[in-house]
Amino acid sequence: MGRAGIQLLFAGTIFSSAFLLFLVQPLIAKQILPWFGGSAAVWSICMVFFQAVLLAGYAYSDWVTRRLRVRTQAALHVGLLLASLAFLPIVVAARWKPTGAEDPAWLILGLLLATIGLPYFLLSTTGPLVQSWVARTPWSARVYRYFSLSNLASLLSLLSYPVLIEPRSSLLQQAGGWSWGYGLFVLLCAGTTLLVAYRWPAAEPAPSAKGQAAAADGSEKPLRWSDGLLWLALPALASWLLLAVTNHITQNVAAVPFLWVLPLSLYLFTFVLCFESDRWYRRGVFLPLAAGVLLLCAFGLQNHVGSDVRTGLPIYVGGLFVLCMFLHGETARLRPAPRYLTRFYLMLALGGALGGAMVGLVAPHVLPAYYELGIGLVLTALAAAAVLRQRIWLRVSGVALAAGCAYFLMAQIASDRSDARHLMRNFHGALITFDVRRLHPSDSVRLLSHGSIKHGEQFLDPSRRREPTTYYGATSGIGRAMAAAPDEPRRVGLIGLGAGTLASYGRSGDVYRIYEINPQVFELADSEFTFLRDSPARIERVLGDARLALEREPPQGFDLLAVDAFSGDAVPVHLLTAQAMDVYLRHMKPDGVVAFHVTNRFLELAPVVARIAERKGLHAVLVSDDARASKSLDPTDWVLVARDPTVLAREPLRGAASPVALRAGARPWTDDFNNLLGVLK
Repeated sequence: MGRAGIQLLFAGTIFSSAFLLFLVQPLIAKQILPWFGGSAAVWSICMVFFQAVLLAGYAYSDWVTRRLRVRTQAALHVGLLLASLAFLPIVVAARWKPTGAEDPAWLILGLLLATIGLPYFLLSTTGPLVQSWVARTPWSARVYRYFSLSNLASLLSLLSYPVLIEPRSSLLQQAGGWSWGYGLFVLLCAGTTLLVAYRWPAAEPAPSAKGQAAAADGSEKPLRWSDGLLWLALPALASWLLLAVTNHITQNVAAVPFLWVLPLSLYLFTFVLCFESDRWYRRGVFLPLAAGVLLLCAFGLQNHVGSDVRTGLPIYVGGLFVLCMFLHGETARLRPAPRYLTRFYLMLALGGALGGAMVGLVAPHVLPAYYELGIGLVLTALAAAAVLRQRIWLRVSGVALAAGCAYFLMAQIASDRSDARHLMRNFHGALITFDVRRLHPSDSVRLLSHGSIKHGEQFLDPSRRREPTTYYGATSGIGRAMAAAPDEPRRVGLIGLGAGTLASYGRSGDVYRIYEINPQVFELADSEFTFLRDSPARIERVLGDARLALEREPPQGFDLLAVDAFSGDAVPVHLLTAQAMDVYLRHMKPDGVVAFHVTNRFLELAPVVARIAERKGLHAVLVSDDARASKSLDPTDWVLVARDPTVLAREPLRGAASPVALRAGARPWTDDFNNLLGVLK
């Protein structure tokens, strides 16, 4: 095999491993999402697993390249590759379904280990391990370009899943396709491994090439502890900023589905540029840009320009790109000689995992609101001072920038504490309650919000406390469905509590059973609002994911079930599938109504509900309310579903309900297939 063929083999192996590595993450997580309630916790636990196995893969690569001869490496790695084929196809076995008694976190970690543990581990080892072998070849000077190639593959995988793969295939088909792709990867990787063992069994990594750390006489520059620390710190800060910016723009700027793809794509793209060639990152360009971006992003955290979608999105998305170019560009400048390559990648992976863990796992438990972005900006400025420490004026500038960012962070905290009545945060997000004083005192309200999403409000005037507000007025779909319900005592189910507004419809003898996944929402509904305690109805509370709870409970005999969980950026798809509809129907009376709140600025969800209803032989209507006649109500869309069409034609609904327009060829959503991209407005 000639040089071009060998290079193509190396490139194909690295590209396929990185592509499959990123592709398996959403694929496997979506398989188990309905089993565990579809909450964000499922994704977070999956990410913990992926980061841990990635670190293990990098540690393995570092260990075998330093401790084993090439042919021993080859024998071990080919053996593991062949053993990993026993995990195919990557379909999670039904025996892993939860029963409700176990800890879901440990169950998820166990099933991931049993389903994709060894294949994911071997995919994680490929980048650094193959690059260490490239370092033994005559063209070792180009070794770091392969790292750029792996990030390009990850970027393409990230973009192709929601656009090309998810809309066109079921989860079972995706799992089968991925398994065939993994089989091809095993052939490529085994071929690469055996080729290296045959052609360069005793070769040593080449000395430093141009652009890599070298001493003044051209010999390899010895590693310094400060370089190792920066290998860890710079990627950690980039990972920190990625998650912090994503949290900020999706929670505080715009609750747009798929918006998280944009910052992650730019993050990966900076890796591609910085490790492809030194020509992309130039200090003279990016240092001034980074300084300006740091101050602008910090300023925006305590000013409306940072939360307005027209200014906030370009500021923080563009700012992330500039800051990641700085952090990854400086990391690339510190890349060592090829003999230290696997250690370098191990530190990069460890840094990325630490940065992600600090924002994803630690911050929700120690910070009352989304302050991690401001902290990350301060730390980035201090890191710049450390990187540029050899020039005193640059070091001083970095410290001054850190002080400026810290000032704006303090201003953000002070502003939150002065305006908010309560700031609460946990794994499910940050909640804030505050009073809005209006010109007429009787119009003043107390509001509950989760970032940019309003979750309810209540009039402060005692005479108006039981008046429905926001999405729940008498002319809304849910208001009309309440009025159309039987006159005898009603049993009503509510999925999603908010401020508890719907309890205002409760009457003596009624039972309202509320399903809410976030315990802090219950806490605020009790302490800050009075809808629940003012209601004459008996209030029953169920803490946890609604679908899981309904699957375990005996039939509840609901007259009305309101499903109100689709207004944010992270739509709980498991509540909007054919299987979920089966669960709801089991709990409904024959003439009961399931009401879906589908008001959403970015997604057209009404046809999704109607298509499922059509498949199940049910009847669905849309009730749109422009709420022009009231200052306290918001425009809403509710889809009402019933077995009996006459229920949807009762007097309060007659004239207000209309058929739902269905898109030709749209498939009903199931636990095995759903497509958010296809319902974007």
